[in-house]
Amino acid sequence: MVVSILSFLVKLVKPLALSISTVTEFILLSFPCSREIQVLLFVLFFVSYILTLMGNGAIVCAVKLDHRLHTPMYILLSNFSFLEICYINTTVPNMLKNFLSETKTISFTACFFQFYFFFSMGITETFLLPLMAFDRYLAICRPLHYPNIMSSHFCMNLVALCWVTAFLCYPVPIYFITQLPFCGPNTIDHFVCDPGPLLALSCIPAPGIELSCSILSSLIIFISFFFILASYTLVLRAVLRVPSAAGRRKAFSTCGSHLTVVSLFYGSIMVMYISPTSENAAGIQKIVTLFYSSVTPLINPLIYSLRNNDVKAALRKIHMCTKISQSK
Repeated sequence: MVVSILSFLVKLVKPLALSISTVTEFILLSFPCSREIQVLLFVLFFVSYILTLMGNGAIVCAVKLDHRLHTPMYILLSNFSFLEICYINTTVPNMLKNFLSETKTISFTACFFQFYFFFSMGITETFLLPLMAFDRYLAICRPLHYPNIMSSHFCMNLVALCWVTAFLCYPVPIYFITQLPFCGPNTIDHFVCDPGPLLALSCIPAPGIELSCSILSSLIIFISFFFILASYTLVLRAVLRVPSAAGRRKAFSTCGSHLTVVSLFYGSIMVMYISPTSENAAGIQKIVTLFYSSVTPLINPLIYSLRNNDVKAALRKIHMCTKISQSK
């Protein structure tokens, strides 16, 4: 399905880039500053990038290699970590290249591919987080029915549905945006090809497309957020009815990591919709986008691994096995 969409986008974007638009490439300003600061930012983000890959990769490997973690809760966690790896790869490698580049250009086609993957990954995250909340709701509020409802097979089907649906959301908006004439300037004050700055570069105003993209994003974000809110309201009500304090602490601990991740992700992306327009809107937009696309994927493995004894045990087991194999 994803391969078919990609081939469709290739056939779509290339002719439009040649026939409709006189702009063949864009300039991503990223974070304009002196050469020394650019090198410093490169080192900082490169280290952050490697740590993100290692942290999320460790969780994926732990769940895959430890059969005790082959449960819906950890299947969802490993898919979420894999998603974070894919998510940062849509933006960070190109951003690192631009830190050391003098031109900071990205081709017309590559720009819209980045736009497509960046938003598809983001939408996948807004689908996976409610699914993880639903899993915790079933485990705590419907414990007797949980094994029958949330089987591993059913969980994988839901995860696949999240990925496929997310990747089907933005081909149509991209089609209409690529049909707009881009005749210059071609400078995007961002480190990613975001629809807002792209639409601002169009030679003709496109309020309909801009409104449609905003409505689509807002619906996905707020509906998924309120679903999570409703799920955890029911979870909280059920936990408060648990008679023992130890039982309540255990129930809260299983949800604490997920609630922390939800707060970080939704708190940052909602700033994009509630912050007033100002002279620093572009700078604020870059910082907020950087936070939920690069910072949260870095700290999410720490949140999950430090608060989850099963994950820590699996990681220790993998570490010991690696040391034993190396000693041989």
